[in-house]
Amino acid sequence: MGLTNFFRRNPLERPAAELYAEIVRQSRNPAFYEAAAVPDTVDGRFEMVSLHAFLIMRQLKEGGERAQKLSQTLFDEMFADMDQSLREIGIGDLSVGKHIKKMAKAFYGRVAAYDAALNGEETESLQEALKRNHYGTVEDVPEEAVAILARYVEEADKRLAGQGIDNLMAGKADFGPFTGN
Repeated sequence: MGLTNFFRRNPLERPAAELYAEIVRQSRNPAFYEAAAVPDTVDGRFEMVSLHAFLIMRQLKEGGERAQKLSQTLFDEMFADMDQSLREIGIGDLSVGKHIKKMAKAFYGRVAAYDAALNGEETESLQEALKRNHYGTVEDVPEEAVAILARYVEEADKRLAGQGIDNLMAGKADFGPFTGN
């Protein structure tokens, strides 16, 4: 690798940052925490960011080598933000790495579960996967809240698929509205 390559920025950083900004914006929609009863906690927000990141990465997975590199850059962007967030809430420098590793493992588990559910594999339904991950620590989660979130995930997945890979490669994603209906 020559010196010029060493100093060159990754051209996928900008679209990854734009996608991540859209993920965070969508994940902060109050309707998720009200109508879908997602816990408005650090864990609940991690679940929403993870869910939306998964939806974009799911589309990028089939888009070829450059799209897969964007997916990796998006993952890196997301976990750099998670690292910073942990530090801001007071997690010590020596513990941050352990927390990030645990979060990454949890993220990959969710990706596998949601992907299998959306692909129609019979391991567990999307509602079961969402209930286990999004509401794992909450007792008496209303089934309708889980159903609302599952319908949204299915619709957002279809909407992103219909937008085409070029929009994602340009850093644009439209998950569609979520009003809690």
